[in-house]
Amino acid sequence: MHAYYADQFVLPLPEGHRFPMAKYRLLRDAVTAHLPGVALQVAPPASDAELALAHTPAYIDAIANGTLPAPAQREIGFPWSPAMAERARRSVGATIAACRVAMAGGEGGGIAGNLAGGTHHAYADKGSGFCVFNDMAVAARLMQDEHARAASAMGANPLALRVAVIDLDVHQGNGTARIFQGDDSVFTLSLHGARNFPFRKEAGDLDVELPDGCGDDEYLAALEQALDTLEQRFAPGLVLYLAGADPHVGDRLGRLHLSHDGLEARDRRVFDWAWQRRVPVAFAMGGGYGTDIADTIKAQLATWRVAHQYQQRWLKSLQPSPSSV
Repeated sequence: MHAYYADQFVLPLPEGHRFPMAKYRLLRDAVTAHLPGVALQVAPPASDAELALAHTPAYIDAIANGTLPAPAQREIGFPWSPAMAERARRSVGATIAACRVAMAGGEGGGIAGNLAGGTHHAYADKGSGFCVFNDMAVAARLMQDEHARAASAMGANPLALRVAVIDLDVHQGNGTARIFQGDDSVFTLSLHGARNFPFRKEAGDLDVELPDGCGDDEYLAALEQALDTLEQRFAPGLVLYLAGADPHVGDRLGRLHLSHDGLEARDRRVFDWAWQRRVPVAFAMGGGYGTDIADTIKAQLATWRVAHQYQQRWLKSLQPSPSSV
């Protein structure tokens, strides 16, 4: 299974900054140490043309050239620098690369992931909440474009690739929801804390608000119902899964009370839902702000372990049965 990472994910920040930037390096090390079947790949930077599928040219230029006003930088939460701009491009590029591999099938296909990403608070024309560019939105639209071009090249009359964004970060993916409002080819599903950031939510296709202190049983029941609703309303050809670690009880920004077992059950349910329907999955990490950073890494490593188990099912399904040899 392919995991996309870049050293640029670990952005130098001013001393005392509250964002746990070291988590990306720690997760890379944990995946490398504990999951030998996961192949680390260098995340490429997204191009201007790719970013423009979900972002305005003026905003892309402002990030590229360092002309973003100070209030806009404060809303993002990171000061502008060339390194910040490069990190944002590679975070998107990693999700794009994971989508391509997942969609391609073959030995690396079915499931692939981004060791960062999940930047769902970014709007078309601005960033917010530690999110500069929206990797889920860019990747979804690019996969739709590439799917259409491939079908046309084969002389087919292509139907639009339908993409489901399953966002299980504790914070609503407001930027993603806004970008895809009115787009029937993308379904945005979000389970999130009702009283958590963003305090002004956007309308997605399916928004499930959870109370403070929500635990494993209540959460998993809500997820099951949400997936049933998705099943009834939409048939995706690709799932983009945002596997936030911040619903964990030990997360300082989360306000929910999921255990590690609960988070693993959540991941298993999402990957199983996609597997049962043979829908490829590209996934990203999203939030994770554990009071003890080890809790964040433990939760994210478990996501990768479950993903790898299901990717192995994809591989086995490609092997000929003994009766056909």
